[in-house]
Amino acid sequence: MKESVIYQDWLAQGRPQGQVSLILHLLKRRIGEIKSEETRINALSVEQLEALGDVLLDFSNREDLLAWLANAQH
Repeated sequence: MKESVIYQDWLAQGRPQGQVSLILHLLKRRIGEIKSEETRINALSVEQLEALGDVLLDFSNREDLLAWLANAQH
């Protein structure tokens, strides 16, 4: 089963969503409510999500996240 194309496709689709969920959870714990930024975070690539995961613990407030997202869009 693990070798099937359908299983591999499902697995590939599930990982990014799991990353998004974890990053959103950690951001909410770190800086509070981020409802208005969730759409932008959901649109990030896997590489951008990994980069955000690396720096989010350095954030002190929502403005830090906004600045990071502004730089990530370029």
